[in-house]
Amino acid sequence: MFEARIGIDPEIRHGKPVIKGTRVPVDIILGSLAGGMGVKEIAEEYGTQKEDVLAAIEYAAKIVAKEEIKVYA
Repeated sequence: MFEARIGIDPEIRHGKPVIKGTRVPVDIILGSLAGGMGVKEIAEEYGTQKEDVLAAIEYAAKIVAKEEIKVYA
């Protein structure tokens, strides 16, 4: 589960979610994925593990799943 790998601490990166034990923000990992980098490539680039990258994806999926979309006509 992502909770074991993603941390939020107001003293680290202004409270942005990061990979625990690092200062690598989740949004940087997601942006790298969106930019076409592979999971292994991202892990190597930022000094994390494959499981950290997957946890970032899971974290983002949980956030999006909770969003409510309101349509105004």
